[in-house]
Amino acid sequence: MRGVWTAQQVRETEAVLLDRTPEGVLMRRAAFGLAVHARRMLARTGVVAGRRVILLVGAGNNGGDALWAGYELRRRGVGVTAVLLDPDRAHPEGLAALRKLGGRFVDAGAGLVAELGADLVIDGIVGISGRGALREPAGGLVAAVERAGVPVLAVDLPSGVDPDTGAVSGPAVTATETVTFGALKPVHVLAAPRCGHVHLVDIGLGPMLPKPHAHVLDDADVGARWPVPGAADDKYTQGVVGIAAGSAAYPGAAVLATGAAVLATSGMVRFAGTAAPEVRAKWPETVITESIADADRTQAWAVGPGIGTDDAGRAVLAEAIARDVPLCIDADGITLLAKHSDLLAAVRGRPVVITPHDREFARVAGEVGADRIGAARRAASDLGVTVLLKGNATVVADPDGRVLVNPATSSWAATAGSGDVLTGVIGALLAAGLEPWWAAGCAARVHGIAADLAAQGAPAPASRLQASLPDAIRAVRAATG
Repeated sequence: MRGVWTAQQVRETEAVLLDRTPEGVLMRRAAFGLAVHARRMLARTGVVAGRRVILLVGAGNNGGDALWAGYELRRRGVGVTAVLLDPDRAHPEGLAALRKLGGRFVDAGAGLVAELGADLVIDGIVGISGRGALREPAGGLVAAVERAGVPVLAVDLPSGVDPDTGAVSGPAVTATETVTFGALKPVHVLAAPRCGHVHLVDIGLGPMLPKPHAHVLDDADVGARWPVPGAADDKYTQGVVGIAAGSAAYPGAAVLATGAAVLATSGMVRFAGTAAPEVRAKWPETVITESIADADRTQAWAVGPGIGTDDAGRAVLAEAIARDVPLCIDADGITLLAKHSDLLAAVRGRPVVITPHDREFARVAGEVGADRIGAARRAASDLGVTVLLKGNATVVADPDGRVLVNPATSSWAATAGSGDVLTGVIGALLAAGLEPWWAAGCAARVHGIAADLAAQGAPAPASRLQASLPDAIRAVRAATG
């Protein structure tokens, strides 16, 4: 499990380290790591010597990192041109070092990239202190880089992307890869598509960093916690999950949620609802009951997808809450919580996961806004339940303040029925004994992997995502070694 720290946390820690370190050492250390990854990118398409690199150099330390990285590249025979967006404020030592080795220097111009030609662009425009969209001439220069199709290596973060929220409000860099220093920042997990592959360079911050703002699960973390049967287990000891989903109008929700629960763990799945014929036809191993009240020996319930928001749907949710076991509440269930304060009060402080997308979140907890981590953390505290906020980056917040972020490598999971699959997986993990925060985080990770496996570069429906769950589980278990 990796930590994520805010820009302010990193700046304060860097200030302590700078006081203990000779001047310039940290920047040279960071720049050397940046240059190493720049050389690797150049080497993928041929020899490094003789290649051409453009540095986009802003004021401040990020520009200094880029200049010193350019110095390291010049030492290895790379042609380096530094585009100075603010010549009067460019890092003087970095400028002098690169000039001594024959680096070129030009002022910014939107047509410059096409004129100069480049094999790689290093984005050192702004760093973690930057806020808001890029101003001119930086915006036009970044657009020219994108039109030219040149790979971009970002210094610490893609310029123009907010370091703490990943929000983009105008012109901004989309990096091929990003090199960050000392610690992951929220931008790297909330705006992963903008960052590309992120490389973390150790500059000595680790021992001094405070408590992380959030965490990211690795495959090995998930694989180590995924429930598998032991020698003494049977179908009951592994956890029995109940699924209350679907209706005459939406039988597919029941089939998707139930099947996901069947595939997620080795215990037992009970289904209660009007879509019983469809569930029985697709998943004959499921135990069917007429209602939640008739389903005994359940350790958790997943409820909500497709049940409707009328009185019948309300009755289903109320019955699930009355069972007094861990719950995953999704879709119509969340809308019902927002409509009925007594139901919302009944789940407060209970082992409950709710899984809203942005619009459902707004109904029950107010607008998400730009700060997705902050919104999820606030909602979990206010509602007294674990909140899984869906999105390209899934945020899981617990009432105790813990936050997990699962950055998606693609958007293939953004398809109808995908959320129903996630609900079934979370319910199965709750029944197997995982606490809500871990159940939601582990399910989100496997769900994202399953989406990628199902798609394989082409759109895939939720039923195919569901079918890929076993392969996704094998992948995370294999990561444990």
